Amino acid sequence: MLGYIVRRLMWAIPTLAFVSFISFVIIQLPPGDFVTAYVAQLRNGGEYITDMQEALLREDYGLNDPLLVQYWRWISNILFYGDFGRSLEWNAPVSELIWERLALTLVLSTISLVFTWIIAIPVGVYSATRQYSAFDYIFTVFGFLGKGIPDFLLALILMWVAFIWMNLDVGGLVSPQFEGKPWDFDKIVNMLSHIWIPLVVLATGGAAGLIRVMRANMLDELRKPYVETAYAQGFGERTVVWRYPVRVALNPFISTVGWALPALFSGDVITAVVLNLPTTGPLLLQALKMQDMYLAGSFILILSVFTVIGTVLSDILLALSDPRIRFS
Repeated sequence: MLGYIVRRLMWAIPTLAFVSFISFVIIQLPPGDFVTAYVAQLRNGGEYITDMQEALLREDYGLNDPLLVQYWRWISNILFYGDFGRSLEWNAPVSELIWERLALTLVLSTISLVFTWIIAIPVGVYSATRQYSAFDYIFTVFGFLGKGIPDFLLALILMWVAFIWMNLDVGGLVSPQFEGKPWDFDKIVNMLSHIWIPLVVLATGGAAGLIRVMRANMLDELRKPYVETAYAQGFGERTVVWRYPVRVALNPFISTVGWALPALFSGDVITAVVLNLPTTGPLLLQALKMQDMYLAGSFILILSVFTVIGTVLSDILLALSDPRIRFS
């Protein structure tokens, strides 16, 4: 097992190098560059700059250099100095822009993931052990609705309900009077009155899908001979269900840790844009739109690192939870 982990980590190095290069290239594939997008943005606002000023901007940002030179300048600073570069649009260090939004993103995504698992696992087990019961049909309808309704539409509905029926400010995580103020008890209470909307939106879609997965896996395991043998030995239903088939049915949950870690970092981009959340997702979207290659490339590189780490963790957890797939 240790040798397998070491090999996976060794393969991660060329994988990350390849992903970082490809992502850096793809960000610059659309016609033009950051200065082109910046000039177009100025023109939309009624401002204009001369061709000479535009050329000077490209020279200052190093956009006239070959692509390989730009990539090496960026990746070498990361490897040797831990410097992710400066955002061209924000004119600020990339690390500051990312880390100041990362804490809120991790808190919001982690809480929604925990709520998703708390809902999906027991509901999926109950639906499988009480197949075709009234509650099984209710949870099935919930699953179809949760997967069928887009997150952004559910967010808009909840915002309307909160504004019309609950007389709450919608959009953002705090009311306008608390923006820019230091965190205190009143601001935390105000945030709690806003945070339930993104939590419900994020947890609903995830729980709806995982309930169906858990139910299907449990139904498959409950029909296997080892479950009948456990009942024949006199074990109660709770002991049989939660000690044996549930452990095996949890494998899809554990195997998705590789996706969960980068999702915790990036959050749900569309939901964050609709709800005006100050998380990392909208920042990544804006960086891609403006071809801000240092900011967007750093995002994608960090997401790749999280994906590699999450995949290795999911393999280790699967081996610990299910002896059938352990490595000799």
